[in-house]
Amino acid sequence: MKKSNLDAPVAEHTQLNVKEALLNPASVFKHPKEVLDCEDLSREQKIEILRRWEYDVRELQVADEEGMTAPKPPAVTLDIVLDALRELGASADVEHPAPTKQGGS
Repeated sequence: MKKSNLDAPVAEHTQLNVKEALLNPASVFKHPKEVLDCEDLSREQKIEILRRWEYDVRELQVADEEGMTAPKPPAVTLDIVLDALRELGASADVEHPAPTKQGGS
């Protein structure tokens, strides 16, 4: 089994932020461009963080369609996240899609 580079050490001052970014990218970065510009992250870490952001945005879209989101529009759209992934040469995460209104994933 190939070991993931996602847990590779980064500069000590960002280690906690990387773990948080993998769980909730918007809590660490204001915009996907900040992920792209972060020199402390490997390409693999950037892709994983952006894929998580993609998942979160897709979940918000489903909630919005069901009338369950705040009235304020999101600052980061799906197109912005997908553009950032494309800049890294990565595609959208089709293996882990956000839940659908039908309850599946």
